[in-house]
Amino acid sequence: MATKAFEDIADTFDFLDDWEDRYRHVIELGRAMPPMDDALKVPATKVDGCASQVWIMPVIQNGSFDFQGDSDAMIVRGLIAILHALYSGVPVQQINGIDAPVELARLGLDEHLSSQRSNGLRAMVERIRLLAADAS
Repeated sequence: MATKAFEDIADTFDFLDDWEDRYRHVIELGRAMPPMDDALKVPATKVDGCASQVWIMPVIQNGSFDFQGDSDAMIVRGLIAILHALYSGVPVQQINGIDAPVELARLGLDEHLSSQRSNGLRAMVERIRLLAADAS
């Protein structure tokens, strides 16, 4: 089951008919994300497999998963914001139970992202899953 924040994004995507509007919305989500401190943008937080530079830093509090993330590409920042909505606040033991490809397919991302962006998105999901597994 997806979080309320992700359901809100899915509802907005349902409302937006045109993919260009959805694309702009993804970018807006990225712009609205708080910036990640440059001191956290180190090799240990860098996500391999992305065409753009991507960093994800886990934040585990009271058994719930959260993370900070950033990218040098605006569309990718938006994808990070979508992943944040999907995973933030979920108990770490439940992270691997979220079927990210199914949830993200509800947004139509699989049909409209380039193969490089899709590969990068999969790499980010895998990194989040590994971080949660390490924390549990």
